[in-house]
Amino acid sequence: MLQGLFGIMCREGRSVGVSPSWEVRLPESAIRSARYTSPVLFALGGLNAWVGQAASDYLAVSTGLCVSVCAAGLFGEDLLQRGYRSDRVVLAHVARHPGATAREVAQVLGIPESRVKANLDRLTGDGLLAVTSDGVAGGPRSYLLPSVDGGAK
Repeated sequence: MLQGLFGIMCREGRSVGVSPSWEVRLPESAIRSARYTSPVLFALGGLNAWVGQAASDYLAVSTGLCVSVCAAGLFGEDLLQRGYRSDRVVLAHVARHPGATAREVAQVLGIPESRVKANLDRLTGDGLLAVTSDGVAGGPRSYLLPSVDGGAK
């Protein structure tokens, strides 16, 4: 038996049930991503608090508010981690291709150049990358892994 859009279908293709199927299939990575789950949890928590307030159920109100606050924290943490994930990709590329410029990294990785520049500035500030230049004022800066003694490698 196969499940169709509006219920169970027989092997011959005729519908056995007329109730619509409300099941939504998402990829496994989307379910695990806080980008999708935190807004859903935030909305469900708010809805639970609203319904609980209308029914004078203060336990439901407090539970709904707790779920909403936790979902907001989860969303904020996901925003922070998104920048770190981008940093790792940029750092790995520069480690494999010493002397790469921001424009080259952006083109190869398919990331906007402004975000790559922010990643490179953050990594340089943390001491994970060293800046080298060709001596031309205003020319493109290239990036290398620093050596153990602190200079460019």
